[in-house]
Amino acid sequence: MLLGRVIGQVVPCIVTKGLEGVPMLIVQPLDKRLQPKGKAIVCADATRMAGEGELVSYEGGREAAMALEPSFVPVDHAIIAIVDGVNIES
Repeated sequence: MLLGRVIGQVVPCIVTKGLEGVPMLIVQPLDKRLQPKGKAIVCADATRMAGEGELVSYEGGREAAMALEPSFVPVDHAIIAIVDGVNIES
């Protein structure tokens, strides 16, 4: 499970079959202390409910392609959950 924060949205001009109606969101990856890590990425929102500023869990690769219906659409990353909170022990 990877954590990230939604920081924006992308509106594609052309949509691949199977991705109609799936929001494409810009996600900033976070480390375990919820600090920004690396460059922002575009994720297909499998929940179809994530919004700007929300903490999300996302997956990459094969798992991302399987998260959407129909399975194995051409995506690199997909949001699979909206995270309510994170508890970190010192």
